[in-house]
Amino acid sequence: MRHEEPGEGGVEEAVAFIAEQVGALRKLAERHRLDVLHYLLGMTKLEADEHLRLRSKRRLS
Repeated sequence: MRHEEPGEGGVEEAVAFIAEQVGALRKLAERHRLDVLHYLLGMTKLEADEHLRLRSKRRLS
């Protein structure tokens, strides 16, 4: 278990923030036809979304 610094929102909040920011960066990469970055950012977004989905599923169990 990791120790959180005061003022940090925790893992779930961090992952949600990352997913949101990566989504915006992915749109920017797409607009400028940066195909590899668009793909990699898409994979990052999928990973963050999956992490959030699994954490919420575990909480419901």
